[in-house]
Amino acid sequence: MARLFGTDGVRGLANDLLTPALAVQLGQAAARVLTAEAPAAGRGRRPRAIVGRDTRASGEFLDHAISSGLASSGVDVTRVGVLPTPAIAHLTATQDIDLGVMISASHNPFEDNGIKFFARGGLKLEDAVEDEIEALLGKVDDLPTGAGVGRVIKGETVADQTYINHLVDSVATDLTGLRIVVDASNGAAFTVGPAALRAAGAEVIVLNASPDGLNINADCGSTHPAQLQSYVRSVGADMGVAYDGDADRCLAVDAEGNLVDGDQIMGLLAVGMKEDGTLGSDTLVVTVMSNLGLILAMRKAGIRTVQTGVGDRYVLEKMLAGGFTLGGEQSGHVIDTLHATTGDGVLTSLRVAARLKRTGRSLADLASIVQRLPQTLVNVKGVDKAAAGTNRAVQEAVAAAEERLGETGRVLLRPSGTEPLVRVMVEAATQEEADAVAGELAEVVRSNLAL
Repeated sequence: MARLFGTDGVRGLANDLLTPALAVQLGQAAARVLTAEAPAAGRGRRPRAIVGRDTRASGEFLDHAISSGLASSGVDVTRVGVLPTPAIAHLTATQDIDLGVMISASHNPFEDNGIKFFARGGLKLEDAVEDEIEALLGKVDDLPTGAGVGRVIKGETVADQTYINHLVDSVATDLTGLRIVVDASNGAAFTVGPAALRAAGAEVIVLNASPDGLNINADCGSTHPAQLQSYVRSVGADMGVAYDGDADRCLAVDAEGNLVDGDQIMGLLAVGMKEDGTLGSDTLVVTVMSNLGLILAMRKAGIRTVQTGVGDRYVLEKMLAGGFTLGGEQSGHVIDTLHATTGDGVLTSLRVAARLKRTGRSLADLASIVQRLPQTLVNVKGVDKAAAGTNRAVQEAVAAAEERLGETGRVLLRPSGTEPLVRVMVEAATQEEADAVAGELAEVVRSNLAL
């Protein structure tokens, strides 16, 4: 049987894979695992949990279901309603909470949903802890009765303002004079994202902040930035920002409507942090999918880069292990461990705006430090993905390609985690060269690894 937990919690089609019954069981199992050593007992109180969600219609019943599972296990639950994933992480870390729950499928279509957990301290769970929870599904017995059951309360307003205050305090920069367009993706940050930027002093114009339960991520947000790009130009804004459904990622748009991706955002923030002495060990943590242009730019700026596998949780693990303070992904997951325990799109947008204000430079100018190299990605299907790293012919072809590309190019072969395919990614000095090398390598993979 396939593992229920994926790379970011449990995710699937709502009311199909992800049912209310499963949510209750997840709540009960998570309560048993995550509160086993909770300090609550020594203080004479029950364990405490916080539950938030994005704007999907299915989140309404899943919210009630997982809250029921937690409360039936003797956990007091505060339901905070619609808030971004990083808000739940922050509140879990700072409000004497034993576990946090976020109900969201991030950038997925509205019919999907997901449940992810945060342990005490606001960190995502390790694989081994998720496995413990999964092993207990449907097996939790000896539930409390009478006065031992948990209570469920609502606390939306207080949680919203607490998170907004945290964001504004984190950047500590008056953004007065900046005009910013926000594409809220009809998602979890539709209220707090614009509110935080306004509280910091910016003039804010908002797009896609009218969620109806069905329109989250629909042709908007970080996965569909075209509307934002056009609007920033038309209103003469200094910049635009686009969140995804749960607002743990952010992409930006400069005044001319050009997209500024996660690599460029990390680059401009890293340089600023190096200048003010807050970039831990003068190091930026990125994944193997970050563009080589970012690596080369950081090298020129005297900043070391450390690479991890794909996934913000792996970035964070490396950051915590090395004492690094900035890292993230090309997709816009940017983690600032000075102020957050996970990627935070709203915090990222505030930090980019603050960099504009402090330097007096345009976003286009700041982002130009990273000159993205042309990149080609080819999915080679129907192959033995497990042999990609060991087949001699494939490895010789990769080595030859890397020698041909030199320092201004690279090759990456990545087996898919779920399908019988290998992803061939090539970066080169020109798009023509990237296309040609990727095509040649794809053919080598296809001919030598065919099933």
